[in-house]
Amino acid sequence: MTDKELATAAWRTATASSGNGGNCVEVAPLSGGRVGVRHSRHPDGPVLIYTQAEWDAFRDGMSKGEFDF
Repeated sequence: MTDKELATAAWRTATASSGNGGNCVEVAPLSGGRVGVRHSRHPDGPVLIYTQAEWDAFRDGMSKGEFDF
């Protein structure tokens, strides 16, 4: 993983984050099937990087309502 890959990644705002006053999560596909996650108000801040298996498990949990938001 390089800083260049993160800087040129195709970041997009998660659909579940819209309409909450700018506290949004952004996601981007990365090399090797990984997924980056960052806070939209702090694009130069830390990025969490998940493997494809971790991201798939998270999305599965979301679709099943396993998280209380």
